[in-house]
Amino acid sequence: MSKILVVDDEESIRFTFESFLSDKGHEVVTAANFDDALRIISGAEFDIIFMDIVLGGKTGIDLLKETKNINSRCPVVMITGYPNVETASEALRLGAFDYIFKPVKQETLIHTTNMALKYNFLQSENEKYRLNLEAIFRSVKDAIITIDKDMFILEVNEAAEKICGVPRDAIGKSIETIQTVCNCHCLDTLKETIRNKHGLEVLHAECGHSVRHKQVVTLNTSPLISRKGEFNGAVMVVRDETRLNELERDLGERRRFHNIIGQNRQMQKIYSLIEDLADVQTTVLISGESGTGKELVAEAIHYKGNRRSKSLVKVNCSALSEHLLESELFGHVKGAFTGADRDKTGRFQMAEGGTIFLDEIGDLAPPMQLRLLRVLQDKVFERVGDSTPIKADVRIIAATNRDLSKKVRRGEFREDLYYRLKVVEILLPPLRERRDDIMMLADYFIQIFNEKFNKKVSAISENVKKIFLDYSWPGNIRELEHALEHAFVIARQNAITVDLLPKNFIDQPVKNQSSSIDEVAIGPEALIDALKKAGGNKSKAARLLGINVRTIYRKIEKYNIESEIL
Repeated sequence: MSKILVVDDEESIRFTFESFLSDKGHEVVTAANFDDALRIISGAEFDIIFMDIVLGGKTGIDLLKETKNINSRCPVVMITGYPNVETASEALRLGAFDYIFKPVKQETLIHTTNMALKYNFLQSENEKYRLNLEAIFRSVKDAIITIDKDMFILEVNEAAEKICGVPRDAIGKSIETIQTVCNCHCLDTLKETIRNKHGLEVLHAECGHSVRHKQVVTLNTSPLISRKGEFNGAVMVVRDETRLNELERDLGERRRFHNIIGQNRQMQKIYSLIEDLADVQTTVLISGESGTGKELVAEAIHYKGNRRSKSLVKVNCSALSEHLLESELFGHVKGAFTGADRDKTGRFQMAEGGTIFLDEIGDLAPPMQLRLLRVLQDKVFERVGDSTPIKADVRIIAATNRDLSKKVRRGEFREDLYYRLKVVEILLPPLRERRDDIMMLADYFIQIFNEKFNKKVSAISENVKKIFLDYSWPGNIRELEHALEHAFVIARQNAITVDLLPKNFIDQPVKNQSSSIDEVAIGPEALIDALKKAGGNKSKAARLLGINVRTIYRKIEKYNIESEIL
């Protein structure tokens, strides 16, 4: 039953309203003048208020203003015997729900009442939703910031001020204008989400927080999509993982570092080396096979260092011809060559104050090697077609999947440039040398692809695990990622099984490139000893012996020894 107030100085109108509305099961209260109405409204809540536009010495407009100050959500319907466009507009501007005219017909009154009640119900539901959302925001310890597609802040919780330095009074302001106390890595992540309309995750990022020193966070951003599929902005969740990061570092068991996944001992050493190099402005050479994550290491060095607030510019040196690469790196002036119809800013200039990442550095042609050497030596460069030197305040990180020392010996790479680049070298191990990270990486990619393909894959079959642990991974982590993506595309169940893997995983013989033991020389005693040490795990036993796991199975059958172990 709804509670309705009728305010009118005509007794007949009050009686008519009360009669019509009571017949429909509503509780009706009436008031004859402004003062009585204001006293009643101040002491009780109503679902609808009908009020006459003329109330003796005062008007219904005056009462409407007072009513909205007391209860802004209650729908107010104005009553008048003299329709006036100007008065109606003023009432609606002040928040009136509707306007009805005397003499009031029963059908019109009941229809207006029903519409106002629906409106009031929706208002109440929205208020409940808002209060629930505020309670959730307050209870979450992670920082939550929502923005519209123009980067204006829609909502923030209390944790956002503590973690990110974004106060609640920033709501309605552009997040780009908020003076935060960190390096604004969060801002870059939000911009990319707005630009590309897809979610991002940044793991273990250092904030460079001026108040909470050495703060490390994990960022997650997601686009805000309406039920109609319209893009409305983004939400960012920032989790403070400083204590966890410090604990993992002290224990030497960090499973993640920036966006790098792995807890292998070799990776722990690389994590520590990245931390040591982050604020040391020396050139770094990252070596490793294709697909081992060299670009991720470059990103970690940049974003953990004091240049993180500036740009990280990436260049693939093998993707462009020598002529185009020179222009791409150093820029050119108008008229420098055919087709140069305007000045072009080079990548070195774009990276001013930040870092330039030169991938596939081993593919540089000799003239470009010389130009790069001069930049490293003199810290200046010249645009193509111009002799004016430009200062290069840029940190250089290079990467290669080639053996540069062999290229130096063959005269294919300048020795002086090689040693300039190799001030510090980070050698990334291939995936076959960090097999204890394979399943951790697989789990990570499963999380990524579940979100990308909107699936709920939760497991990898034991047979697939054996294949992954035995496989030689010539394509390294990138090959693992592509293999799982292939499986996700065709998967119809919630587990990755052998039949979902690319064909080469079944057909290609597994090779252990690090094996130095003659398989023929492994007799039953050595095999039994390895199986016992491995607790019966054949894959572990194969790794202990340095042989293929399939050889383990053949020898078990040959020597008929499985019953002695299992």
